[in-house]
Amino acid sequence: MVDRSHDLSQPLETLHANEQLKAESGFLRGHIADGLADPLTGAVPGDDPLLMKFHGIYQQDDRDVRGSRKRRRLEPVYQFMVRLRIPGGALETTQWQGIDRLSRRYAERGIRITTRQTIQLHGVRKPNLRALMQGIRDLGLDTVAACGDDSRGVVCGSNPHLSRAHRRVAELARATSDRLIPRTRAYREIWYQASVSSTSATSSDAAVVDSVSEDPVYGPLYLPRKFKVGYAIPPVNDIDVYGQDLGLIAIVEEGELQGFNVCVGGGMGQLDTREDSYPRLAEQVGFIEADEAPAFAEQVMAIQRDYGDRQDRHRARFKYTLDTHGTDWFLGELARRRGKPLAMARAFHFAHNGDRLGWQQGDDNLWHATLYVDSGRVDGALRDQMAALLQQYGGRLRLTTNQNLQLTHVEAAERDQLQWRLDDLGLGWRLEPDRQAAHTLSCVALPTCGLAMAEAERITPNLMQRFSALKRRHGIGDLPITLRIAGCPNGCSRPYLAEVALTGRAPGLYNLYLGGSFQGHRLARMVAGNVSEEAALELLDPLFARFSTQRREDEHFGDFLVRKQLLGTISPSHDH
Repeated sequence: MVDRSHDLSQPLETLHANEQLKAESGFLRGHIADGLADPLTGAVPGDDPLLMKFHGIYQQDDRDVRGSRKRRRLEPVYQFMVRLRIPGGALETTQWQGIDRLSRRYAERGIRITTRQTIQLHGVRKPNLRALMQGIRDLGLDTVAACGDDSRGVVCGSNPHLSRAHRRVAELARATSDRLIPRTRAYREIWYQASVSSTSATSSDAAVVDSVSEDPVYGPLYLPRKFKVGYAIPPVNDIDVYGQDLGLIAIVEEGELQGFNVCVGGGMGQLDTREDSYPRLAEQVGFIEADEAPAFAEQVMAIQRDYGDRQDRHRARFKYTLDTHGTDWFLGELARRRGKPLAMARAFHFAHNGDRLGWQQGDDNLWHATLYVDSGRVDGALRDQMAALLQQYGGRLRLTTNQNLQLTHVEAAERDQLQWRLDDLGLGWRLEPDRQAAHTLSCVALPTCGLAMAEAERITPNLMQRFSALKRRHGIGDLPITLRIAGCPNGCSRPYLAEVALTGRAPGLYNLYLGGSFQGHRLARMVAGNVSEEAALELLDPLFARFSTQRREDEHFGDFLVRKQLLGTISPSHDH
């Protein structure tokens, strides 16, 4: 029996408006179907766009033309972002080809690989939404819980060197995703136009439920906020496990998965206007056996469901629940639900939190090629090049949490042929781009994200070039430094774990963060506010100079800044 005693422990009218909306939505139905049928607007009216997030869809508008259309008294250019659920980022070649066809037909901004190892399709107009969703279904995929107050898509680190263990971790990541998604029939009813009594099963039938409850785990209020689960495979921390609500670190001995160290309470989002809003590192609390992981994830998520703040939405993430009640309280509650305490955590080591681009061979002798994708954007020439490549490629694909694309399961006899094909199509350089590229991330930001305060993706190519040029000027061009650019403080590009990060404050202005670790286990610190790109580079110039001449052997930039106590040399209120 699911313990949901805290779902309605307070009168509904005292809870945040979002909680009331969920409770009255008919398990995420609302009036979405009516809004889709309304021909007088390109939007889905009222509060239903909030409910559509649970279905993997964000309503947006083109902010580049918002002002001019408002002056002409025209409706904004409404469009939708559709985010797929792809646990662990694993795709068959035919699924990518199908997504490509759908993107060309229904999306205006190509394909975008996200920092949560999935795909977003931007610029989808309302009349095309249902056809797109059904096309995704026909590929054996769905968009359930890719957004909303639920368990987001489960990410899984990529470590081709440990292929056998990686396969097992990927299986557990998929099982965890399937276990944690909402079960409401609303998804099938709205998007597939399935009858209420329909129970036909397909690979994407995440919404088929029992007759007792629409959502036996979530209940009518779902979660207070989103809940992110990630599996990391040392020595690669590519998922930034310490930024997850629940992080599971694989413990592998002699190539075999033994279980997972458990980390809880990470989160990147914050509000610059509130002192009680902050990023937080997940803390390691113990170890579990491998097979327990999916059920364990549900138990942890259920604690957040029952005790998370449902009045102050800005304090509703799991990190605040832990800080409010304490880690000892959490461990006691977890032990009560599990019937036993956690075992002691085991030893492991992280080397870095970026992707290893290029060719790598696994312990199963198969090869994997990781291709760099600028900010995850697959459009224009790159989309055509990928389409041509996959016509003759028989392997599989994996999306990475650093927005890159892996060609996986390549036989040794096929490697040279695939390399020649990559070179012929102009893709070969993506195996060995600028050294900085593998350690740079950016979010979508303008013109589509409604939360963006400044540019991110569109300025990244130029900013990365200038950043790399500055490094070369000081003789550190070959030393990787994690660089993250975000259009707002919410942290989709995980900026607070970077050695250098910019978070948007206003058009052309950013907060500069420095001092995160190359392994992703230390938070960066804000050292300057409201600075331009140019001013940020000016502030980095003398720091790079000192790093070039005073660093220790194998020391990374973030560690150097902390060791030399340089983070306090720039006033946080320093404006340029």
